[in-house]
Amino acid sequence: MSLHPHTIPEIPNETPRVGRAVFLQGNIYMHLKDELGAIYEDICFTDLFPRQGQPAEYPWRLALVTLMQYKAYRSGKPLIL
Repeated sequence: MSLHPHTIPEIPNETPRVGRAVFLQGNIYMHLKDELGAIYEDICFTDLFPRQGQPAEYPWRLALVTLMQYKAYRSGKPLIL
């Protein structure tokens, strides 16, 4: 697999508004985004991939989902994506 770095797409303006309407107190993932912004970017992972081959899934997305699954596992609550 190879990595062709992409920038993380902007979150549509409507998404945070709807999220805050549904979760009045917010949730851990909304707070994480508000406090830290983008935690991972593809460029952080370029040294881990060869230059040729089939494109890999976005590493920043895989890393973020892994952290979310770990958090859900530690809290004993199932994570539904």
